[in-house]
Amino acid sequence: MSEQQKQDNPVTSSAPKPSVLSLSIKEKSALYAAYMPFVKGGGLFIPTNRTYKLGDEVFMLLSLLDDPVKLKVAGRVVWITPVTQGGRPQGIGVQFSEKDGGVEVRNKIEGLLGGASKSSRPTHTM
Repeated sequence: MSEQQKQDNPVTSSAPKPSVLSLSIKEKSALYAAYMPFVKGGGLFIPTNRTYKLGDEVFMLLSLLDDPVKLKVAGRVVWITPVTQGGRPQGIGVQFSEKDGGVEVRNKIEGLLGGASKSSRPTHTM
């Protein structure tokens, strides 16, 4: 490989660090719109204009309703809504990890939503 080819082909890291997302949901209706109960283990839609790929790992800090405690949960991107979707916000859907806080966060969200999580009202994803 010539010196010019080496310069034209920069080496990139093959193991990027998980992105950290902070999300504060203040209203039950917003939590309902963001929650993804159809994802195995639960998940949340997070509005963002950052570029992600399916499978990217993320770490979330969540504030839910009036609870002052920030919940920490790891997950991975399983849904992408691009900017071109009419009427739906741009963002990603993140599946909660079965470890790293996922079960606790899913249980907390489902407890806060009660029966609303089974409603047929539209959400950010479906």
